[in-house]
Order: sequence, then structure tokens, then C-alpha cells
Amino acid sequence: MRHARTDRAPAAAPRPGTAGDPRPPRITATVPVGVPPLWALLERRLFDALDEAWRAFARRYCEPDGRLRHEGPMESRDGADDFYEAFFNWPTLYRLGGADDLLEAAKHHWRGVTAQLTATGHVVDEFERGYDWFHMGESLLLFYGICAADPGDAEFRERARRFAELYLPSSPAGNYDRETRTIRAPHNGARGPRYGVNEEWSSYGAHLTSMRPYGLPLRDLPGITCWADLGDPGKAARMGAAMGERLGRGDVAVNLAATSLATNAWLYDHDDRFRSWALDYLAAWWRRTEDCGGILPDNVGPSGLVGELHGGRWYGGSYGWTWPHGIYSVGNAAAVAAVNSVLLTGTTAGLGLGRAPLDLVAAHAATGSVVRTEMSIRDRWEAELGEDVARRILLVPNRYADGGWFDYQPPQLGLPVWLWQAGGAAQDAARLEWLRQSCGYDWRTVRGFRNKEEAGHEAPWLMYLRGENPDYPTAALGAALAQVERRMALIAADRTEPGRLDIHHWQRHNPVLTEALLQLTCGTPQVLYNGGLLPLRLAWEDTLRGRPGLPPGVAALVEEAAAERVCVQLVHTGLTGTRRVLLRAGGFGEHRIDTVRADLAEPGYPGDPRACTAPAPATGTREMAVGGPGLEVELPPGRRIRLELHLTPRAYRAAHHRPGRPGS
Repeated sequence: MRHARTDRAPAAAPRPGTAGDPRPPRITATVPVGVPPLWALLERRLFDALDEAWRAFARRYCEPDGRLRHEGPMESRDGADDFYEAFFNWPTLYRLGGADDLLEAAKHHWRGVTAQLTATGHVVDEFERGYDWFHMGESLLLFYGICAADPGDAEFRERARRFAELYLPSSPAGNYDRETRTIRAPHNGARGPRYGVNEEWSSYGAHLTSMRPYGLPLRDLPGITCWADLGDPGKAARMGAAMGERLGRGDVAVNLAATSLATNAWLYDHDDRFRSWALDYLAAWWRRTEDCGGILPDNVGPSGLVGELHGGRWYGGSYGWTWPHGIYSVGNAAAVAAVNSVLLTGTTAGLGLGRAPLDLVAAHAATGSVVRTEMSIRDRWEAELGEDVARRILLVPNRYADGGWFDYQPPQLGLPVWLWQAGGAAQDAARLEWLRQSCGYDWRTVRGFRNKEEAGHEAPWLMYLRGENPDYPTAALGAALAQVERRMALIAADRTEPGRLDIHHWQRHNPVLTEALLQLTCGTPQVLYNGGLLPLRLAWEDTLRGRPGLPPGVAALVEEAAAERVCVQLVHTGLTGTRRVLLRAGGFGEHRIDTVRADLAEPGYPGDPRACTAPAPATGTREMAVGGPGLEVELPPGRRIRLELHLTPRAYRAAHHRPGRPGS
């Protein structure tokens, strides 16, 4: 399936001013909760369980200075991401309403791990020395999360600017070539372009069994036509040398994820240097996409020509269409950059860059079963699809080489979901509907699993938002609680010594889960894992305590979500203490709430104490104008409210938001 593309690269014109901070209007919940809804109780139980869980993880795997307990060897370039990934979603949990001390814990572990990796040589001046953006994007999720959760932290603000400056044309690091509009090498960072590939790959032989599922990195070397050929030391050395020469120079599509670094810095104070660089870099890749007939190429040579190091091919670059992951890496970087363009410009004109890879593979879709189809990544689909792996379902090619498209797998829904989330465009909704109708399995099914990205439940969530999966909130929260319980059991049973730890060990034991909470409380999918920022559809702030997130005892459920209309329910599950919560339209305050319609109860509850039952509350609705990005909701104990928000999307310039003073 193809969709007509009418997008062009986003213009670099300035946006309208950011929303100010006048006191938002306030509305008070008056409808009695009565029998507490199960979803609300499960949601609050999940917050409590996660508060226990992250502390248990820190006690088991971390030193007092915040670093991870690790005594094993490290590879020359790879591995830094795995240390930071152990905590990637902790700031997000705080931002949603996690424990008060979780934010400082996340910062503590970021500092500890950064010092740890500085000692190993992987980090220089607090930033990775030089690696690919497929992995550096993963590394930076923890950092981006801290910045969004606490933009008032001057140290992290300074880091955000300093890191982003590494990619500006004026930077002495030299990562960016102004003339060719390229990042000079696939591996880049604090020390500038780091040419070549991992030193362990100087002889790329058949002994690298973990890489065998992805096949040959380069497929046009004479005499090397299959993996077994790499068992010859001479051929392995020849492959390694060719990789260093052809995969270790020039720009690659996964470098698009570097735009998150610039966007994050821009969100602090709208320094136009960061915005201009990101938009210019995006425009350069869009021009190459247009020149390739709508195909996003994965490589650009040192002189700025697509295919310069690959015989004129638009494919073949590092972490590109051919090796090792294809759409998994190229599509993710394109989607990350496309979402960033919406934040930077306030328009959806740049989403075409994210759509192009998805429409390309969709045009070559086929059907088949997971169990009978050769694919490089299978275990994630076995967990996500369960018994449906035996069904004949929709598959799309992940990779392309001289022989055509190959490595067919089920579509990764996180990418098209984020394009729809970012812009709300009809064509992005249509793409999701086509995927649903063509998939060959029931999107309503909720399965209990936790993959590396802590994602994969997009399909049943979308069906809930359509009104066709009403039990999703309780099912998703129940599945999340079960996964927390399992991770806690794994931690309790773990006797692995620090010297024997695989660097992926911590990811497999991190007990923090945020996917269900993001979907249900904020109407937002899980972050794009390889370097995405997290622009929430709705953000919450505890105004009495002056911090992000839902107040204690308060549960939220986004029931409907569209660009111009969101319906959300709030429930105060406690019996004492009034809560006040600020609802903000957009995690970066970018949307305007025009009006709100709320359900309210008439006076009469709790009734006469001589009566054996409370009177049934008479309810009505009230509509009020808001005219700004925020609405404050007062929640007395045992009260609930349903809000129907009518929005103007992207009315304000996106910005990091600092919560007000406690009680303000």
C-alpha cells in the first residue's frame, strides 16, 4: 500500500510565541466515585509496585555511587548503551507520578554510569566518544527523560546544550560537514567522527555467531557469498577491511536520530542554532529521498553523493537497509526525526520523512506465518503474537539487497502509531486502519510480555481508543503488574557475580514498566526506543507538591484520543485529602485547550445519615472556555470527573515546562 506524499521539508520560519504561564482555570470534581473502578485501583497498585521494584533493582545491581556492578570485559566501541538502558524509563515513571525520590535516583545513576564509562574510555566529557546512533539513541533515553522531568536543573540544561553543540557546523568536534550537509561518519560523538568499525570486527569471521542471523555485512565482495565463507581467515580479514572502508565513513540514515539531541536543547530556551541545524539536516535527507524517487537512502559518501561507497546503491550503509536490521533501524531513525520536526516547526510538513520507509515496505507486503518464514528476529514476535505466530498474517520486508526484498516480519506498529500521534493526519490514521484490516489476527488480544523496548501493546490499545476493546485498561494493567512481579522474582533469584554479568543482564531485570501507564494516563505510546523524545498527549502536574505527575491516590484514564479531541477520566481513589492536578495539553505545552465539557453532580450526596443507602447522584454537564494549554482540576476525596477536551493542536511553541511552586 502506498499513500500519496504531498509533504515537503519543513520550512525554517519562526513559530508563534510559547504559551505564557497565567493561572489556568480550575474545575472541581463533584461526582461521587461510589464503587471504585477496577482500572483505577489497578493503576494505583501499579504505581505502588513500581516504587518497590526500582528500589530493589538499585539495591541488587548498583554501587553506592550509582554505577552498575560490573567487572567483566568491554568491547572497544559497543556497550555503553546497555549501561544507560538499565534505567531508561525511570524518569518517565517519575514524570507520570512515581516516587518523589525517583528523579534524584535517576540522576544519581546517570552520573554514576557516566563516571563508570569514562573510566573505560567509552565516554569523554560526559558524552559517548563515538558510536552509531542506533545505539547512542538508546543510551540517551535516560538523559532525555531527566531533561523533560526536570528542566529546571541547570547542570542537565548545560549538558543538553553542550552535547547538541557537538553537531553544529561551528563545533571543533567536526562531526558535521556544512558543505555536504552530512555527519561525517557512522560513528560519531564527543571526539568527532570516529572512522572505521568496532576493532573486534577487523577480522569479521564466522566465529561472530551472534551476528550470523543478519548475514553478510557486505554482499558484493568477490568470493564471499555466504556466512560459511567467513570461516576462512583471509576472507574474514578482507570483510573486516572492507567494512572499515565502506561502513566506517560517510553519513548514514540512522544519524537522523541526532536531531533529538538538538531538539532537546532547543526545548529549553529556543536557541535557533539547534533548530536551524536540525531542520537543515532533515531537509538534506528529504532532498535525497526525493532524488531517489521517494526512497530514503541509507548512505551518503564523503563527497555528499548517495551510494558513493556502495557502487551507486541507495542501500548497503551501516545499520541501513541491508545490514543488520533494515526498517527496524532506518524506519526508527526516520520516525524519530519526523516527530522532532513537528516539535520544531509546529507543522506536520516533515512527517513525510517518517512515512516514506513505511510506505516503501508496505508496497511489498506479503502474507505468511512467523513459524514458517525465515527472519532475523523471531523471539519478539513469538512473545508479542503468541499462538498467532502459526497463522498466515501480514508480513513486510525489513531489508533490501541486490537480490531484492527479504527478511519478512510482522510490521512494527510503534512507528506508524507515532506518526499518527505526532500529527493526527488522516493518512496516518488510514495507514493504521490498513494494517489492522490486513494483519490477519485480532488486535484486541492482550498478552503478557516485556520486550527490550518495553513496548508492543499498541494494537489492543488502539482498539480500546476505537471503543472496541473496553477491557483493555484492566487487562493491560494486570499484565504489567504480572511482569513487575516476575522481574522482582528474577532479581530475588539472581546469584550472578559482577564478573560474569553479560551487559544485557540489567535490561532483562529492570522491573520498571511504563507502557501501560503512558497509554492510559497520557494517551501516549511508548517512546521510540532508538533515540526518540517523548511528547506526551496529556501531561499531569501535582500542583500542591509542585512536581510532575499524578498526585497520590489519583488515577487517570484517557478514553478517546484524537488531535482535536481527548476524553479523560480522573478518579480520586483515596478517602482523605483534596488533590489538585494540572492537566497540560501536550508534554511540551504545545496544544491549546479551547473548551472543556465536564460531568458534574447536583447537590444531595451523601444524603441523610438516617438512610441506609446514599441517594443516586443527579449528574449534568458543564462546558467552560479554557483558551490555554492548561486546566487545573480539584479532586476532593472520593470524587471523579470526566473531561472532554476540545483542542487546537500545536497552537504554541513546544518547550520544556517547569512545574510551579508547591501549592501555587
